Amino acid sequence: MPNSDSQSVLSIKKAIEGFLQHLASERRLSGHTLSAYQRHLETLSLYLDEINLHRLQKIDQKHLKGLINRQRAAGISAKSIRQPISAWRSFFAWLVLKEQLSDNPANGLKPPKAEKKLPVTLDVDSTQQLLDHISEDALSIRDLAFMELFYASGMRLSELQQLDLIDIDWQQQLIKVLGKGQKSRLVPFGKKAAQALKAWIDDRQQWPGSQLPALFLSQRGRRITQRAIQQRLDVRGRQAGLNQRLHPHKLRHSFASHLLESSSDLRAVQELLGHENISTTQIYTHLDFQHLAKIYDQAHPRAKSRKK
Repeated sequence: MPNSDSQSVLSIKKAIEGFLQHLASERRLSGHTLSAYQRHLETLSLYLDEINLHRLQKIDQKHLKGLINRQRAAGISAKSIRQPISAWRSFFAWLVLKEQLSDNPANGLKPPKAEKKLPVTLDVDSTQQLLDHISEDALSIRDLAFMELFYASGMRLSELQQLDLIDIDWQQQLIKVLGKGQKSRLVPFGKKAAQALKAWIDDRQQWPGSQLPALFLSQRGRRITQRAIQQRLDVRGRQAGLNQRLHPHKLRHSFASHLLESSSDLRAVQELLGHENISTTQIYTHLDFQHLAKIYDQAHPRAKSRKK
């Protein structure tokens, strides 16, 4: 049981000093990590001073939630609040271990839910600008093939990088994709992607490593790495004159958004993306609404009176 005499004399500030000393001497944390702990605990101490709470034993979860609410009101993101909560929990756990507290008031304290950011996509014109851009360098045939495939299938970077030649069913224009959790799915690809892939497979015969099963090769004759694909996409985006960074997930997002705009079939988009839960796919409906609102503003005779 906690010692009531020691509880009565140990102030919050003294407790924080003792905990920081413990982190430095016994856990040997880096200076950077120690500074972060100190900052988060000093914020807590100042807040408790403001609300006139000076005894450790009086702190409960409602006080911690009050501080979290204040930080959220000050514009601190939900993600940034996770670290202070972790620091408080460690601090109170140490006090319980030292028998200065009976219970940890931060146990069960959940950080606020992070806001879901809308995926960033290319519009249809920018996508065409990217895929129609003609480049004469030695990597252009391969690069166009995986760009067309990204946009045609919506697959993830890891899924595309591990594709093998035997995964392509040319007759039905399907690709077998191994997704998250080692779950496989069949994904269709269209005419443009088929043309780009066939051109690459013809060109691939001249590349070192052409005997390998990997669909996409590096110049050194190995399976291309995910990092190399990312770098090549960024290069292709700049060459095509896009005024934004290009990465694999942006093409995946564009695939989903454009398909949803055209079909409104959320379940089909879920299957093609390989999402286990449709709630993950539903974020694209917000993008679709933005598109509809833009069409409304451009087309409706009374749209000029609508507030933006």
